[in-house]
Amino acid sequence: MKLWQKNTTVNQAVDAFTVGQDRILDLNLAPFDVLGSLAHTQMLQHIGLLTEEELALIQNELKVIYQEIIQGKFQIEEEVEDIHSQIELLLTRRIGEAGKKIHAGRSRNDQVLVDLKLYFRHEIEAVVQLVKSVFETFQRLSNQHKAVLMPGYTHLQIAMPSSFGLWFGAYAESLVDDLELMLAAWKVVNKNPLGSAAGYGSSFPLDRQMTTDLLGFQSMNYNVVYAQMGRGKSERILAQGLSSIAATLAKWAMDCCLYMGQNYKFIGFPDHLTTGSSIMPHKKNPDVLELIRSRCNKIQALPNEIALMTTNLPAGYHRDLQLLKENLFPAFTSLKECLEMTQLMLENIAINSDILSDSKYDYLFSVEVVNQLVLNGTPFREAYKTIGLAIEDGQYQPTKEVEHTHQGSIGNLMNEEIKVVFDAVYQTFGFDQVKNKLVRLVL
Repeated sequence: MKLWQKNTTVNQAVDAFTVGQDRILDLNLAPFDVLGSLAHTQMLQHIGLLTEEELALIQNELKVIYQEIIQGKFQIEEEVEDIHSQIELLLTRRIGEAGKKIHAGRSRNDQVLVDLKLYFRHEIEAVVQLVKSVFETFQRLSNQHKAVLMPGYTHLQIAMPSSFGLWFGAYAESLVDDLELMLAAWKVVNKNPLGSAAGYGSSFPLDRQMTTDLLGFQSMNYNVVYAQMGRGKSERILAQGLSSIAATLAKWAMDCCLYMGQNYKFIGFPDHLTTGSSIMPHKKNPDVLELIRSRCNKIQALPNEIALMTTNLPAGYHRDLQLLKENLFPAFTSLKECLEMTQLMLENIAINSDILSDSKYDYLFSVEVVNQLVLNGTPFREAYKTIGLAIEDGQYQPTKEVEHTHQGSIGNLMNEEIKVVFDAVYQTFGFDQVKNKLVRLVL
């Protein structure tokens, strides 16, 4: 069954090629398609295209279908093209002619768009909640280990003293910026395209503000042509947000792969979170961290994939856009799994509190010695040369004391200030307000 089909039978190979993975991927959209129809049919009754009796019949059955979806009792039949067709087919089977009226005033184009935006909002919230947990764990570990020094590196060479407080705290603050990008994606996604129909509006007197309010959107995509043009653009911006989080996780995972190695021994993980070798009994491999790194690197390619699939498409709908789901939907799942595994590894990380007792880290403190000479009145360039020559002559004696007090340094992490910024961004999403609107739709 196809919403557009009349009396022509489509070639079987063409049908399989054009439907692609939609039957599988559209199951992700099922509850959101029902939500969109609940709002749309309320609006149709409001403008006189449905009677109160028809609306009650449609709404009651849509809510039954919604519960079937939530309970895992829903599927798209083999001969049905997509989620929209399946729900309309079920309605018509169960309540008769009234089920055929729900498509008035909309096209499959804006139906897909509203489903996607509702789904994207749901997934953004799920990702952001996981980011919040990881952020809080980074901050807790930063505060817990703020006094434990570790080597800092530039060019993979021993550079200056750092601390576990700085290391954990840096990744916490990185997630703040990542959340800003997700908030930008949320704002783009949180606009109602319903009523744009095939991209050129409708001759019905649709009340688009009503569906905007019912579905908890911040506003609507006002221009109906742009509502359709926004498909692909929304996905691209959202992919950039996901890729930013992925970049943070990938970098942290790479650090951990280095730091748990025998040449570093900065951190460790319990045996049950690592794997072994089939021939080397001493091995503790960071497979989880390596897969976080690789999965997140793959997600970082997502914005480019979407850009290449949508670049230079003219205004209006094109079937190319269908394929975006194949790239974006699995990325949500993968990133959420990486966030969950990052949380697990952080909760079980062990740190080495005596790293700097090793003499190879003596040079970490060369800048501290230079700075002390400067504080005692020696010009910086002369102090730099003096300590450089002492190192070359083997006369250098480190002072392994660190007095960094400025904002954001070892002795002044500013974690509370970072938390204030994170909380402000998080609150801006307004997840609870959106959730309350949707709950009222299905009650």
